Amino acid sequence: MSTLIAITYQNVPDAEKALQELQLLQGEYLLQLKDAVVVERTADGAIKLHQTLSRTAVGALRGAFWGGLIGLLFLAPVLGAAVGSASGALAGKLSEFGVKDEFVKSLAQKVPPGAAAVFALLKDVTLDKVETDLGKLGGTVLYTNLSLDDELKLVEALSKANDSADR
Repeated sequence: MSTLIAITYQNVPDAEKALQELQLLQGEYLLQLKDAVVVERTADGAIKLHQTLSRTAVGALRGAFWGGLIGLLFLAPVLGAAVGSASGALAGKLSEFGVKDEFVKSLAQKVPPGAAAVFALLKDVTLDKVETDLGKLGGTVLYTNLSLDDELKLVEALSKANDSADR
């Protein structure tokens, strides 16, 4: 089952640090980061999404591979890769997977102007280790689909860092 968490931070650099921490935790095999978005709410209230995964690029890469493979059968691998890449890029641009942009934008309305948030779709999470590492960065839980007990543990871990920062 996938876990979705959204944590708000005072600014974009803090949110990006949290994303980097999640990527490090993935490297330690403590979670699988399926998708992540850093959301910036500008001072005038506009919402900017900073995607970590380019759907267009992923589609182009897949299309080039399959187009080249099929092109090999017809003795035109370069043409097949070119056509596959173009069609894959278009399909990638039109597809949506991971955290849905509409959902992110609707929740981002709750992020204060000038602040930022990290939305992360996780799989196979070792929650106690992740809570401890993310807890060092502070932040405020905006949304999770965790159980109530696990969500409270995450809130507690984040609030410890927030309390020490306030001192």
